[in-house]
Order: sequence, then C-alpha cells, then structure tokens
Amino acid sequence: MPNEGNEDNCLPPSEPAFDEARPEATEKHVNSDVGYHADSESSHKVLDSKGWDGKLRIDRSALIQNPEALSDPEYSDDENVLPGQEIDADEDLLEDEDPDIQELSLAQSRITSIPGLHLERFRQIRLLCLRQNLVQNIEGLSSLATTLQDLDLYDNLISHIRGLDEVTELTSLDLSYNKIKHIKNISHLTKLTDLYFISNKISRIEGLEALVNLRQLELGSNRIREIQNLDSLKNLEQLWLGKNKITELHGLGGLPKLRLLSIQSNRISDLSPLREVPQLEELYISNNAVESLEGLEHNVNLTMLDIASNKVKSLKGLGGLKKLQDLWASSNQISDIADVERELADKKDLNSVYFEGNPLQQRQPALYRNKVRLALPQINQIDATMVKAT
Repeated sequence: MPNEGNEDNCLPPSEPAFDEARPEATEKHVNSDVGYHADSESSHKVLDSKGWDGKLRIDRSALIQNPEALSDPEYSDDENVLPGQEIDADEDLLEDEDPDIQELSLAQSRITSIPGLHLERFRQIRLLCLRQNLVQNIEGLSSLATTLQDLDLYDNLISHIRGLDEVTELTSLDLSYNKIKHIKNISHLTKLTDLYFISNKISRIEGLEALVNLRQLELGSNRIREIQNLDSLKNLEQLWLGKNKITELHGLGGLPKLRLLSIQSNRISDLSPLREVPQLEELYISNNAVESLEGLEHNVNLTMLDIASNKVKSLKGLGGLKKLQDLWASSNQISDIADVERELADKKDLNSVYFEGNPLQQRQPALYRNKVRLALPQINQIDATMVKAT
C-alpha cells in the first residue's frame, strides 16, 4: 500500500510497524504498505488492528503534509490548502544530479512546483518520486514523456488529475493521500499496471474502462459505496477497497484474473456474491458485518481468509475450501471446538489459525491452545505463537 524516515522514501519498506495483536504475515505477503509499488508476484500484509491496511503506508513518526486526508472526512479542498514553503529562486535541488539518472527521489523536500525542478535536463528518468511534498498541480512532465514509467505523488495537495496527457509510458501511478474527488483524465494511460488512490475523497469508481492492463487497483479509505465499472479490467489481479462504505459484493464477475480482494472495514454482510469470482485466492474482509460463512462454497481456491472482527458464530461454509492455508478469525463469536474440528481438520495445507477474542478462547484460556492443537494437528501456528517447527 515505506520507510518515510529513510533517505529514499520511494524504496519498498523492510518491515512497517504492525499491531502485535494481529497475525504475522506469511512469506508471500511482502510489501505490506498498501499501495506501494509491489512486484507483480508480491502481495501485501493486511495487518491493521483497526481492520484496514492503508494507513500502514505512513510511518508513525513521519511528517504528513496533508493530515486532513486522515482525520477529517469532510475536508474541504478550497479552505484547507496549505501555503507551504517556496523553494528560493536560486536554489537548485538537483544541481548535483547526473543528467543520465534514471530514478529521481525528492521526498519531504517541501516542493510546491514541479516545473521549478527543471526536469528537462534529465532525459532518462524512469521513476520520479515526489511524495510528501506540497504539490498542488501536476505539470512540467512533458520532457519525461518518452521515459517516465513510475510517478509517485503520494501525500501532496492535488485536487484534480491534470497534466498527464503526454506521459503515456506510465506503468505505475500513485496519487494516494491527496484531495482528489473524481477519477478523470487518465483513460489514455493504457500501459498502467498499478494504480493507487488511497485516502482521497473519491465516491465513485469511474474513468478506468480503458486501463485494460491494470493488475493492481487500490482505492482504500475513500467514500465509495458501490463496486462498479470494473468489467473491462480483465487483467486485474488485486483489488483493494478497505475503509469505504460498501454494502454489497456485487460487481466482481467481470474480473476473471482477480486473486486478491481486500475489502476490510466496510458494511458487508453477505458473502454469496463471491461465487462470481471462484478463482479468488486471498480474501480480507475483517471489520464488516458478516454473520455467516455460508457463501464461500464456490471459492474453493482460497488459501488466505481473514474474517476477523465480524459476527461469525460458526465456520460452516469452509468445508469445501481444501486449499486453505491461513484463517484469521479473531474477535468473532466462535465458541465450539467441535465446529472448528469439523470444518478444518481435513485441510492438509492449513498452516495458521487465529481465534483469540472468541468465546472459544475467552472461556477457557488455559486449555484453549491445547484444544485447538488437538483438533488441528496439522497447523504450525495458533494466534501469534508457533506450535511446532515449520
């Protein structure tokens, strides 16, 4: 979804801060900062105690240039523009840079104007990172049109998507933590594979129809109420929608390659529409209103299932999920160890389970782990503790 305290804030993080009460990630869940430019074969850790992972992209000690994007849902574009600090006219932040440099990062440099950087002197820029600055307008990129592939404007003051007309070679665009209300003026960026809009003010999924090469789309922490207008994205593999206002799981049937869905902290109660995406491998749906898992029967390819902080009383519905490897079910209403054994004992690949915060654990905490271990002898981890060497 980065170590903002590091000198180069555009490099992937080694390990962000997580809540210790939540599960440790499996090996395949690297690059947990939701929205960071993960490798195509990588995924994310989804480990926030509040049920959504997007804010883990911000280091807790980092200076946020646009803090209203985190705290005020009614943040006004017009009334809260920060004046910033202009770079002196005689100050050239890039005077010592090699004109043949391919990756350029100026994070937390209080930049207000992209044209003021005089990027025309650089002819081979592939990655441009201006995260955590004071940029309000996307402009001054035309000289990079033939080379720029990765543009990172995370945490700035951008209200409107403009100025991208000529940078048609872009494969990755990060406009997270800005003040954008509408997805517009990117339909010509048909080479995009990764697109990030975390923590903006977007209420409608739109303007993406032509982006047929998208593999990853991140729209967490916005104002979206409906999953829509995605049917043309036949190559989409990961969809991140945590912390919105979504009530139904319809609108996914046109995504034949979707393997990861993160829709934590929404208002979902019915899982049955997921039959439209039987190829799904990872589902993160914690902090919703789910009471029953009897809608997952068709999702036989699931290996990772996060249902923490819902209202689930029984694991009925998981019987057919023979490929399941990790089940995170903390803070539900599961009370019967026989139910756990009945639904999970035959899952030979099951590696970890989380049941802390359920009546199953709370009623007999001293016996709880032994009961789970006897019921599921194949597992290696119960909650945050290993039970045997892997």
